[in-house]
Amino acid sequence: MRTTHVWCSGSLYRMTIGAGALGVVAKELMRLGFSGTVVVITDQTVDGLFGNQVRQSLLDGGFSPVLMVLPAGEEQKSLETSAQLYGRLNEIGAERSTPLVALGGGVVGDLAGFVAATYFRGLPLVHVPTTLLAQVDSSIGGKVAVNHGGLKNNIGAFHQPVSVITDTSVLRHLPEREFCNGLAEVIKSAMIRDEAFFHYLESEICRVMARDENVLEKIVAATASIKAAVVEEDEKDTGLRNILNFGHTVGHGIESASAFSLSHGEAVAIGMVAAGQIARHLGMISPPDFERLRALLRRAQLPVFIPSCLDVDAVLRAMTRDKKVAKGRLRFVLPLKVGEAHIHCDVPMNLVKETLVRSHVVA
Repeated sequence: MRTTHVWCSGSLYRMTIGAGALGVVAKELMRLGFSGTVVVITDQTVDGLFGNQVRQSLLDGGFSPVLMVLPAGEEQKSLETSAQLYGRLNEIGAERSTPLVALGGGVVGDLAGFVAATYFRGLPLVHVPTTLLAQVDSSIGGKVAVNHGGLKNNIGAFHQPVSVITDTSVLRHLPEREFCNGLAEVIKSAMIRDEAFFHYLESEICRVMARDENVLEKIVAATASIKAAVVEEDEKDTGLRNILNFGHTVGHGIESASAFSLSHGEAVAIGMVAAGQIARHLGMISPPDFERLRALLRRAQLPVFIPSCLDVDAVLRAMTRDKKVAKGRLRFVLPLKVGEAHIHCDVPMNLVKETLVRSHVVA
């Protein structure tokens, strides 16, 4: 089991990564000085897989766990569900020192984190991510949010966890599509910051897809370390942290235009290829490096074209309403080569639309 630390908001918190980490949840809460009531927010799917294990661990550690179990699905990431959880916290008499454990994927982590950030102006938050996407991305960095008005993550806050506990053995339970969904963020991280890691993914992708436990621990730890390093330099997303949005400018537009029928990772994979095409058009990335990116995404069973069912103009409209728009301009992260990217704020809109049209699969 590996540990790494993140320094944000004037404090240090620990990430524990490895097979069997679910077994240390109670021990970690005791290390942090908590006792008594612990609120665990999860969904029905995750509760069925891991709820009893976490509940029993907390009971054995002398805690009084309260599980709040939600239906699964992106639609739960809303102000309405947040209000329901506020009501439950009122009912159980939660205090400002009551830890809130987010047990689940990105939806649970974002929603529970948003509730933790806003109830009593901030409850202690512990992330226990159970999907690859949550383990390498959403549980790290303190961004918490809900969706509203058809837009993704447009109501939120920065609220750093006090601990992140990542059990890589749970990934064997993920459906194939959900596992590939998380691989998009793994590939993204390597593409923007670490050429050696990208090469490792190229050489070991078969073992990755087979969910080799040793390989999974390595790629989760490497990706988490990349994000942690960027977040430490730019916690509030005012500069460098924007580099983590590689593929997200187009990706979030695709997610919104598809009414979230495409997963985050699928949309980001398409967005990375679109950003790569823009960079290639501008002479910023060599054709061989661009092809390495596209080839690795395909080997990870991720899409590289906009589906025919989506309207390009609808994708563009969603992109212009996204929070990555600054002073009326779309902010793109464009790859310079494998392992390096640049934040670009003046990509011509006609080039963006041309790229989307070329990326569109015609039925």
